[in-house]
Amino acid sequence: MEINYGDSAFMLVSTALIFLMTPGLAFFYGGMVKRKDVLNTILSSFFMCGLASVLWIVVGYSLSFGDDIKGIIGGFNHLFFIGVSMEPNPLYAATIPETLFAAFQMMFSIITPALITGSLVGRMKFKALAIFVTAWLILVYYPLAHMVWGDGGLIRELGAVDFAGGNVVHISSGITGLVACIMLGKRRGYGAVSYKPHNIPFVFLGASLLWFGWFGFNAGSALSSGALAVHALLTTNSSAAAALMSWMLIERIKFGKPTLLGAATGAVVGLVAITPGAGFVPIWASLIIGALVSPICFFFMSVIKTKFGYDDALDAFGCHGVGGIWGCIATGLFTQTSINSAAKWNGLFFGDTELFVAQLISIVITIAIASIMTFIIIKVIKLFMDIRVSTSDEANGLDISEHSESAYPSFMGLD
Repeated sequence: MEINYGDSAFMLVSTALIFLMTPGLAFFYGGMVKRKDVLNTILSSFFMCGLASVLWIVVGYSLSFGDDIKGIIGGFNHLFFIGVSMEPNPLYAATIPETLFAAFQMMFSIITPALITGSLVGRMKFKALAIFVTAWLILVYYPLAHMVWGDGGLIRELGAVDFAGGNVVHISSGITGLVACIMLGKRRGYGAVSYKPHNIPFVFLGASLLWFGWFGFNAGSALSSGALAVHALLTTNSSAAAALMSWMLIERIKFGKPTLLGAATGAVVGLVAITPGAGFVPIWASLIIGALVSPICFFFMSVIKTKFGYDDALDAFGCHGVGGIWGCIATGLFTQTSINSAAKWNGLFFGDTELFVAQLISIVITIAIASIMTFIIIKVIKLFMDIRVSTSDEANGLDISEHSESAYPSFMGLD
């Protein structure tokens, strides 16, 4: 196969755009926490750029896209990138170097564990987080990436589709965040103390960088610079825009005023929801997907979380878990094979039931793997160390207690 330089240039840019999403997420999360925890929160995301990159070269790409082992995980034939060629791999991308495809996929493995940290801010030891993420990538992310996207993968063979990571990235991280935050326990004073964002402009900056980077995330998942990439870019922007407006409308009806924090949150959940179907659903359907994800996520964040009392600090489950589940369901509703022949069937809206059922099965498999393995990993880590900071360290803030740094040197620590 010959390398197409136009496709390669497009994929290089898309890869860089996805990388930018993780610093963007760091700002998005960092602005929502207290001043005394902002550096710990930002570092929890930025640190993944190092850890996940190294693990991907050593073992991650091989376990995700190596030779299939019973549909569950890749083999060990690409450890340390051995055998990863500068030539195209027709199994995954026929017009770009395999090394570029691997680099593109590496960026997904960086941001996914960073998403989880939104559920855990303000109370988890950094050393415990590092151990947890290392184990989680090996036991959850790489197997799921293989099952969904790998040649011979279980979920792929079922006929379920996931264009850019509804299962692999969003549902897996959201469900993991939910299980982990329950096992970790609530923040000090949760329910009695008001937790307000300390820097909403940071949240806006982060959401804007995420939106910008998401064009690489979704359009890049076409793996070429053709019409499908353009389609995915348009569905991505349309869903985000509709969700932003929908969230602002909800706030206007419920509270009388829209907020910038709400608008930023709405845009992000719209991006989450369209991710699995960006290259499969019509553009008009992306408006429906975005418009509906905001009330769904708003309900989970404001009603379900309050009812059950779990401390999903920055709503990683409410945004990514719930938004990702809706997105995968919506993909089963609105997919058209005429848009992308990688789908075996049309969605339920167009008369076929097979894809809708396959999507539901894929969601159940993802939830089961993420929840069970997260539970086991945390239980094992707890046998050897405390995963939570002390009460006094939590009160002083994790910036000082975990890193001996302060984002605001004149700050007295009162919030």
